[in-house]
Amino acid sequence: MPQTFADRFARALQESEAKKDPGPVAGLFGDDAELSNLAHEERGADGARRFWQEYLDAFGTIRSEFSAIKQADGWALLEWTSEGTLPAGKPVKYRGVSILEVDGERVSKFRTYYDTAALVTPPAAAT
Repeated sequence: MPQTFADRFARALQESEAKKDPGPVAGLFGDDAELSNLAHEERGADGARRFWQEYLDAFGTIRSEFSAIKQADGWALLEWTSEGTLPAGKPVKYRGVSILEVDGERVSKFRTYYDTAALVTPPAAAT
């Protein structure tokens, strides 16, 4: 089975995560790309680099595994679970979905939705 753009995206994200380098995944975005998650929006190729650098900086380590990857007619859907550590070393695991609009060999729009509860550190208990 030929590799889809969505498969290439998943591999590029895993490479970026392993290297702590936004380059592999950010390089898949077009000059006019729009990126958003629940807390942040960026535009363009430089915005893609900032977006992915911010993602990588939010973790000490992170690795995404994909449970579903579907692509058709310029759209891709990736369902994933990410597991790693926060910068202070606390383990983290969360799930989400990313939606890509693909224009040729570049992402034109990227939206991702995920479980934010896993990323929140509860306040220290009052003594």
